[in-house]
Amino acid sequence: MMKALINVRIYDYDKYIENGYVIFDKTIQNVGQMSEFKNNGYQIIDCKGKMLLPNFVCAHSHIYSIFARGLALPFNPKNFQEILDQMWWKLDKEIDNPITYYSGIAAGSEFLLNGVTTIIDHHASGTDILGSLSELKKSLVNVAHLRAILCFESSDRFPIKECIKENISFANRNHNDHIGGLFGMHASMSLSNDSYKLISKKIKDIPIHIHVAESEMDEEDSEKKYGETIISRLDKYHLINKDSLIVHGVHIKDEELDIVKARGAYMVVNTTSNLNNAVGVPDINKYLSKNIPVMIGNDGLSSSMATEYLNAYYLTHLKNFSPTAMNLGAIIDIINNAYKYVGNRLGIKIGKIRESFVSDFMLVNYTPFTKMDESNAFGHLFFGLFPNFKPVDVYVDGMRLVHNQELTSKKLKEELITSRKYSEKLWNKVKEK
Repeated sequence: MMKALINVRIYDYDKYIENGYVIFDKTIQNVGQMSEFKNNGYQIIDCKGKMLLPNFVCAHSHIYSIFARGLALPFNPKNFQEILDQMWWKLDKEIDNPITYYSGIAAGSEFLLNGVTTIIDHHASGTDILGSLSELKKSLVNVAHLRAILCFESSDRFPIKECIKENISFANRNHNDHIGGLFGMHASMSLSNDSYKLISKKIKDIPIHIHVAESEMDEEDSEKKYGETIISRLDKYHLINKDSLIVHGVHIKDEELDIVKARGAYMVVNTTSNLNNAVGVPDINKYLSKNIPVMIGNDGLSSSMATEYLNAYYLTHLKNFSPTAMNLGAIIDIINNAYKYVGNRLGIKIGKIRESFVSDFMLVNYTPFTKMDESNAFGHLFFGLFPNFKPVDVYVDGMRLVHNQELTSKKLKEELITSRKYSEKLWNKVKEK
């Protein structure tokens, strides 16, 4: 039966309707003012003035990292490489396929509760490489009903041929409206020229998803070992395909950005993670000034994309010592870039509350204290909702996956309980080493 949301405030980063309706099934069939609504036997959902928004996209994550939450290890890093050595590379090398699956269950549940229903993930699991992306797909897409674009983090600390095989085979076999693949690469500093050559022979037109210049150490390593910047080195091996994701870019150079622009790649910033790792703050304004599309990820930290948008905005002000260094329109563009990217990669219309777009949206409680209209709706959203953002209901493909801030899937909730056993298993493996 077709459903109808009524008495709802509608905002999609473009149009605003004060009191409207949305008729939908898997896709949106009709949108309008309540004064024009006619009930033709729809299943009615009275929203009582709640706000309807498109669901969020997380443009770069490490889902396996959710099982690091609360893990206590000896940790006293002096630089970025020691952060990897003392925490993340200890963790990911012990991950097998069952742990990968259950990390997807845990992360997927938390993303859903935060209104994030499309995830672009950068996976690593040293114990099981082959089949790992299929396990992640199983938990994220088959059980949690999210959309995902996945890849494996190729690195010389793993068997490189297995990394290549996993990326290529998954990307070639998975392309529909819920799942897609990229070619994952950890970073320049963990991949030799021999590995670049192997990847270059196999990749064809698959876009890469790679960390670039997150730390100064990455850029310094490339110039010391190879006599060139990270991006020029990638480009020499013809690895930057259209729609490639260049992640972090904190210390990327101007001439590198020119190559990124020329190749049709995206910059993906992760400001909260950069703060946590004390590596610096990306110069988002510089990327935007070169007309490079920018997206935002969480790098495996908080599952709240609202927090990431806030931090990107405020940190750009601080970096430039100006309260007007970034306007809200730039954040809207960044949000819309993610919808455009996902739409292109998965072959769907996503990110707007309009006819023929997928029914991926969320309801949020919000009563404005001041006038709200199309001219200031995002200001209300950004300053009023984002700091304490929790959707009430979340839909994907017209299915209500969160209701009254609780997961609706019995299977997902059952698997979420089981996931705790696998986080404990991983902790024990890491602590034994």
